[in-house]
Amino acid sequence: MTHFHIFLNGFFCTGLFFVLPCTDSFIKVDMRTISFDIPPQEILTKDSVTVNVDGVVYYRVQNATLAVANITNADSATRLLAQTTLRNVLGTKNLSQILSDREEIAHSMQATLDEATDDWGIKVERVEIKDVKLPVQLQRAMAAEAEAAREARAKVIAAEGEMNASRALKEASMVITESPAALQLRYLQTLTTIAAEKNSTIVFPLPINMLQGIIGANR
Repeated sequence: MTHFHIFLNGFFCTGLFFVLPCTDSFIKVDMRTISFDIPPQEILTKDSVTVNVDGVVYYRVQNATLAVANITNADSATRLLAQTTLRNVLGTKNLSQILSDREEIAHSMQATLDEATDDWGIKVERVEIKDVKLPVQLQRAMAAEAEAAREARAKVIAAEGEMNASRALKEASMVITESPAALQLRYLQTLTTIAAEKNSTIVFPLPINMLQGIIGANR
């Protein structure tokens, strides 16, 4: 038979206490926050992908009497339950959800663990997903898919650029066709460009009004 003594705020008060070996047992309970790592668990996701996931759990004993009376080893039981909970929760998720919703998954695990360990006097304060390891073949496939997506986006951007350039050229040609002054300005810009280049061949263009006269005579 074990006698339980309730102490103020979970600590011994000042004074002298006696423990009779034949009738009493002394159990020391650490009330501080304790953390432990969840070993890597091999998990089959909802979309049939095998991944290895590990994590970390933070908990504390909030009721020492329940932690001693209701469970043989509260720490060991909490560790085993954390592994099972990790496998059960992630087994209901797709790979994309596991990679993108770690915070939500960790919160779900924390709530599940906290409820399951309540009768043991345990308070699960926090759960974190540390690492998600994918098979090498899947990593290569995802890298190839990402590269293909980048190339596709680059082609789309290049096509949009060509379309915008074609539209601008069309609008410019319409303006030049409708405005003789714009045509003359473009002619002068072309002469400036030719003069700036250091070529062995020198081109002497005819005045544009002369060209227009020749074109009109031929008609």
